[in-house]
Amino acid sequence: MCTLEKRGRVLILTLTGSGEHRLGPDLISSLRSALATARSDPSAAALVTAGEGRFFSNGLDLAWAKNSSEGLSTLVRLVKPLIADLISLPMPTVAAVTGHAAAAGMMIAVAHDYVYMRGDRGVLYMSELDIGLPFPDYFMDLMQAKITDPRTLRDVTLRAKKITGTEAKERGIVDKVCQSASEVVAEAVKMAEELAGRNWDKGVYASIRMSVYPKLCKSLEIPEESDEAVTKHFASRL
Repeated sequence: MCTLEKRGRVLILTLTGSGEHRLGPDLISSLRSALATARSDPSAAALVTAGEGRFFSNGLDLAWAKNSSEGLSTLVRLVKPLIADLISLPMPTVAAVTGHAAAAGMMIAVAHDYVYMRGDRGVLYMSELDIGLPFPDYFMDLMQAKITDPRTLRDVTLRAKKITGTEAKERGIVDKVCQSASEVVAEAVKMAEELAGRNWDKGVYASIRMSVYPKLCKSLEIPEESDEAVTKHFASRL
């Protein structure tokens, strides 16, 4: 499923195995458990997420949905709090896109603060148009929050364009392109270590991140921080 490794103050969350890392109930639960552990670790200060094999994640587990009485809507519902976990996580996050990231897999990647991607293979791809599925509202809100160029957003959503690492960098979707899976993980960890070294207040970091994306947070049903809670936090820092 996944592993969570700690290197100093950086946590490395890895989707394990050589498969497609399709997001079914078990993997989603495993990822959320790992993120809960990260959230509760007082000494952790940054998170890197990577995948083993050819895929970062190939999206929802459509085979599970087809063979289950619960269907695709259950997976759409289960991924929503996973995205919310990432958006509200009280530390900087870096996605090391080590292979193909499609549909919900791409959503997991861009939900991170920084996205590093390998340039020798792998694409970002929202496949919904090609397979005849509409976007969940929170998918669209996440894409609108993270893909700010309207032509790129059009190509991703209304053209189902497969975007390589180099093109994703040019279009502003990813921050850095590396030449191999091992290099992208190493560079993502290096970035995470730099961010962890800033020693920012974790609660403040999460609060500011969520304030940057108010529409997305509302769509994800992340509880708003009350004015009273903000005031108490500032008072405690004085």
